[in-house]
Amino acid sequence: MQEYIYVVQASLEPSKCKIGKTNDLERRLKEYNNMTGKSKDNIYKYLFACDVKDMAQVENDIKKNFSLFREDKSKEIYFCNPELFMNYVQFIKSHKLFMKEIYIKEEDKKHIVKIVKKTTPSLGERGLSRKDVMQKAQRAKNDEFYTRYEDVEKELSMYNKSIWKNKVVFCNCDDAVDTENRNTSAFVLYFLQNFKELGLEKLICTHYGGGLDIFNQGAKGYVFTYIFTKNGFKEIKEYPRGYTGSFDDPLSIKILKEESDIVCTNPPFSKMADYWKLVIESGKKFLIISNTTNVKNQPYMTYFKEGKVRPGYNEVYWYLNPRKELTRATGHWYTNFPIKNRPSSKRLKIMPLKDIPEKEKSYDDSKVLLVDNSYIPDDYKKPFAVSVNPILNGLLEKGYELVNDKEYVPYVNGKRCFGRVLVQKI
Repeated sequence: MQEYIYVVQASLEPSKCKIGKTNDLERRLKEYNNMTGKSKDNIYKYLFACDVKDMAQVENDIKKNFSLFREDKSKEIYFCNPELFMNYVQFIKSHKLFMKEIYIKEEDKKHIVKIVKKTTPSLGERGLSRKDVMQKAQRAKNDEFYTRYEDVEKELSMYNKSIWKNKVVFCNCDDAVDTENRNTSAFVLYFLQNFKELGLEKLICTHYGGGLDIFNQGAKGYVFTYIFTKNGFKEIKEYPRGYTGSFDDPLSIKILKEESDIVCTNPPFSKMADYWKLVIESGKKFLIISNTTNVKNQPYMTYFKEGKVRPGYNEVYWYLNPRKELTRATGHWYTNFPIKNRPSSKRLKIMPLKDIPEKEKSYDDSKVLLVDNSYIPDDYKKPFAVSVNPILNGLLEKGYELVNDKEYVPYVNGKRCFGRVLVQKI
């Protein structure tokens, strides 16, 4: 008797697939397409099929290894996008009981194995400039800038794994797994792929259900909540009337306050001040990405001054827009977790004032000392002004504090200079 393992997908459900076993591929496909209550337009087709020596064993191993990606009620349903599909295929083909590949959908295979990275955003092709995009995003309720997986992995790997053990992580501005990588949250993928290693208890994902067509690609609205546990995922399809999925929706706030331990996401920068206020006042631990200049902007400086937030380890220079094009925008990680052995603190040049090169220090019209290029005087008793970089590199952890809770703007010979942060040695 022939034994097969397959991956099948319905045409109207591209973000999911079914993985199963059968001894008759043709019959099994007919059964899917003859299911009662299924739309006639929702046609099932195989994405992958292969011969195996023991289909029950292979299927059980798939269920064990991809438990988080399985729906907790129907164990046959898995999340699917090109990256996840290839993970399934690679696992099956490397299994000791795998015999031979029978079929793999060619167009998906080409899409997966050939990754094309466009390094130059083609905004001009759509009649847009970077200024146009930023202005539209500032007016938008949903900022479509996606964090890259490598930036999430780079930052989160810096923290001791024990902070995640038995914790509920809330990604309250994130798509879970969409049909395409571009709409799949890098945060969610990181936590799912490291769920067991981190020892997470639960992962909850919500996302705003509306949007502005920032990139001239067609607006799309959706609301969903996904909950991932050790037993698989659950998609919440019933919501209180009027639920938007936004981080500041009453239901999302309820989840934040009553169910979550750690919040981790890249919030929409058009509502950043509201987001920071909500999350910090909740008392929850957080790891979030925001603009590098937040450390000198008034809505945020009080949090730094009071020790409620500190810069994370890394800066973020590149994001992806919905067309998978790299978009330059400087951001930084922020957190209320302790930062240990910050590598970037080595950039701080802390020394006596007299040893700082003359070209790196000056005084403004108010006789306030200005120091540049990360030079920091360790014997100066008065307040002095620095750029945001020393703060991002951990200056406040070196015995210095913020003097004001607003940006300091120096004037030299009556001419306004770039904004700084006023600090003082404790």
